[in-house]
Amino acid sequence: MPMEPRNQTSTHEFILLGLSEDPEQETVLFALFLCMYVVTVVGNLLIILAISSDFHLHTPMYFFLANLSLVDFCLATNTVPKMLVNIQINNKSISYPCCLTQMYFFHFFGIMDSVLIAVMAYDRYVAICHPLHYTTIMSPRLCGLLAGGLWVFSCFVSLTHILLMARLVFCGGNELPHYFCDLTPLLKLSCTDTSVNKIFVLIVAGMVIATPFICILASYARIIMAIIKVPSAGGRKKAFSTCSSHLSVVSLFYGTTIGVYLCPSSVSTALKEKASAVMYTAVTPMLNPFIYSLRNKDLKGALRKLVNRKITSSS
Repeated sequence: MPMEPRNQTSTHEFILLGLSEDPEQETVLFALFLCMYVVTVVGNLLIILAISSDFHLHTPMYFFLANLSLVDFCLATNTVPKMLVNIQINNKSISYPCCLTQMYFFHFFGIMDSVLIAVMAYDRYVAICHPLHYTTIMSPRLCGLLAGGLWVFSCFVSLTHILLMARLVFCGGNELPHYFCDLTPLLKLSCTDTSVNKIFVLIVAGMVIATPFICILASYARIIMAIIKVPSAGGRKKAFSTCSSHLSVVSLFYGTTIGVYLCPSSVSTALKEKASAVMYTAVTPMLNPFIYSLRNKDLKGALRKLVNRKITSSS
């Protein structure tokens, strides 16, 4: 007896339900996220301009910091403006191609963010544990290879996510309980087998979250051992001060991740996903420039020169 053919009609667009469906709350969210996005854009672009314009900051540490600022700017730009437009025009639909594009760039810059933090931890490890060989080890060639390899790796992993997602069929509902196209909510809407996608998600999580975090812990274990051996209190303070900004970024990035996913089980999964996404795409990119500029005298000096130069040229 021939099998009855299944309806394979795929969804052509999705409805992003956003962070709230209450109009009054959406007005508050619009104002809040607009302010956060403006601060994110200005802060990260100022960091990039200050580093590129000051010759004294053309070092591996600031090279990776400029990359981090660029990634944070792009990560926020990929999601927040679309959410603001949706609230403003009261149209929450997004086409299937645009949805996949947004998801691609979210994973691309998210992976970059996570692994860049680990690379910066390695840079601090070399600077403190092998100071005499720092310029030799962290050569411009190695820094270029690390940054370039990271961009290629992120592109490959994100593209694989999209190719695996493109083979799925969405023949059920089209409402996403999120403010952008994220992987997990999309997988829940599929009416085809998603086991391969879920396995790949676990593999990627191990590569881009667990492995970098272990590398960061290992780097700072060696750094702490090296700092303890420094005879003078002033020397220990100076050595630790070079890591304080990066430690703050690590604590913010992984602290929020662990905090969200260790929430009580009574908290809904959708709420956890939204909270986690807000931290990745809005809060962390906004705070990173402040963390580095407020704790770093060289960067504060470069920012001051940049602002004074712009004021002088405009007047």
